[in-house]
Amino acid sequence: MDKNRTILSAVNQLKDSKIGRILVFTGSRQVGKTTLVKQCLPAYQYISIEDPTKNVVLKSLSAEQWKDLYPMAALDEVQKEPRLIESIKSAYDQFDSVRYVLLGSSQILLLKKVHESLAGRCVIFDMYPLTLPEMMTESSDEEVHVSAWQHLLQNSESKLTLFPFFSLHPDMSRIKKQWDYYLQFGGYPALVDDSLTDEQRYLWLQGYVRTYLERDIQDLAMLRDLEPFTKLQKILAAQTGQIINNSSIATDIGVSVNTVQRYIEYLNVSYQTILLPAWTRNQSKRLVKAPKLHYLDFGVVQAVLNKRGGMTGNEFESFVIAELYKQTKNILKQASFYHLRTHDGKEIDLLVEIPEGYFAFEIKQTEHVKKADARHLLHLSEMLDKPLLHSFLLSNDNETKQITDTVTAVHVAMFLA
Repeated sequence: MDKNRTILSAVNQLKDSKIGRILVFTGSRQVGKTTLVKQCLPAYQYISIEDPTKNVVLKSLSAEQWKDLYPMAALDEVQKEPRLIESIKSAYDQFDSVRYVLLGSSQILLLKKVHESLAGRCVIFDMYPLTLPEMMTESSDEEVHVSAWQHLLQNSESKLTLFPFFSLHPDMSRIKKQWDYYLQFGGYPALVDDSLTDEQRYLWLQGYVRTYLERDIQDLAMLRDLEPFTKLQKILAAQTGQIINNSSIATDIGVSVNTVQRYIEYLNVSYQTILLPAWTRNQSKRLVKAPKLHYLDFGVVQAVLNKRGGMTGNEFESFVIAELYKQTKNILKQASFYHLRTHDGKEIDLLVEIPEGYFAFEIKQTEHVKKADARHLLHLSEMLDKPLLHSFLLSNDNETKQITDTVTAVHVAMFLA
């Protein structure tokens, strides 16, 4: 089943504009980059860089030959042939009529070359696995609903209108069905095919992880021995949602701390994880400075750990933060994500900074929220250097509760749908 993508509207607005002559799409393998480009840019000739025979010819083309033979083209996995980016630059600079799309599954390989050669010439889109609003669509033509979170980001001064109970939401049953699926298999587009069995979905995820190790990591790092990286991958999947101790991990897998840091960077730039830095701007408080790591897709976590079903509290936290992060990126909102922890035990799972101020989140897996669950949110504004716009306690509790004027407890699926 096709799903619509949030960024499609932004692509449609730019694709015929002067600043949209070169569009760059990055994201993990199988996230839907090629499908989106073929859908919204059908006139572009698609070129796969993974065809070595064609590459020899492409690299020999002059700028004028690019204009004549490929005036509108989409080049997939272009980071594997960075010389082609120079060819695209030359054609762009010499001929106003040419338009190109570059696709790749690695930030570090693709974007480094893009920033070097195409600075000021391109628009970059990051693509992620499906979000809950995208999963709610039943065709590529159905409009993607704006979630409560996205509405708040776009209208930070407005007050959200939330149903007092999730069960009163008119789409509650449909949201709950998609949410339950999402918790089980994650958001990769290939898995939403209704003809697949659950067993086939798990097999796909296992194959995805193998392909990631054998192709993406080898492209990034050219590792002779994948075993240390595989061990680190499993350790980090088991520790998703937790503060990372590089020294401890280095000891466990038998490599240096610098190697652990480099491996974690590989996971980040290949869109498998996000590293949440600690918020440390208050000099009068003793704050923990180590980052937290969150996997971006729970289906991948399960495949790495060879587990099925069930979710720990830390996994649930990662799942929700990844969804908040993806939804923010999808609407192209500039925001910074942090976690906050003091040495005396006060902890904020997520702090999102936008120009106007902060949104704070406490994430609980419980179905019965108590006021005590929000205790770390209550006096948070006294610590911050910008206004605290609002705080949310996200959980599986059906009831929406106004704990204080600035702290709201709401069912996580209703907030994110």
